[in-house]
Amino acid sequence: MISEPSRYYAVELHALPSRIGQVRRIVSAHLRHWHLDALIDHAALGVTELLTNVHRHAQPDKRCTVEIELLLDRLTVSVRDHDPRIPKAGTLHGADIDGDVDGVGDGLEALEALATCGRGLAIIGAVSESWGVRPCGADGKVVWFTLVAPAPPVPVEVCRVAVRDVLPASSFPRYDRFPGVPLSIPADPLSGDPLTVPAADPTRAPAVAL
Repeated sequence: MISEPSRYYAVELHALPSRIGQVRRIVSAHLRHWHLDALIDHAALGVTELLTNVHRHAQPDKRCTVEIELLLDRLTVSVRDHDPRIPKAGTLHGADIDGDVDGVGDGLEALEALATCGRGLAIIGAVSESWGVRPCGADGKVVWFTLVAPAPPVPVEVCRVAVRDVLPASSFPRYDRFPGVPLSIPADPLSGDPLTVPAADPTRAPAVAL
């Protein structure tokens, strides 16, 4: 069962050199917004390589769709074009298992230089968790690769509990209302029954001086 929502972004374009740079920056911005800064270099490299292949080899046109999707702990980057021919990965001489290439320096710019000289798919295979091609019949193909997303930090749950003083209705029995008895007549504090107040004797009423 999927407990985490997926994140998805797609953009359609013509794979021209100016557009390739724009899409690379757009993908980088989305990954930064998704807090996946650690994947930006490899994802940007992969998008550059796949779009460069479309620009150089795809027929009959250069139209394509770039998709990025984060599902659980996997980021999938794919490019779909309208050329049904399946690309082949070249060999990557001088690269170790981590995708570092001898003699070309470090960083994204050095890797992008290799992406345009026929070894880009081999670099993608070295820096990604997996990659592949999905044929779409006469409509073209999808070339994709995946990267492992870093685990998100464990959120700290803050519990807010509101405590209110709730007093029962009979907390003060001497002020309870009784049927037919005005509130001015006090109640017995133990039983809650109204106290009997003797009536005043008019014959003993004090005289009032006029």
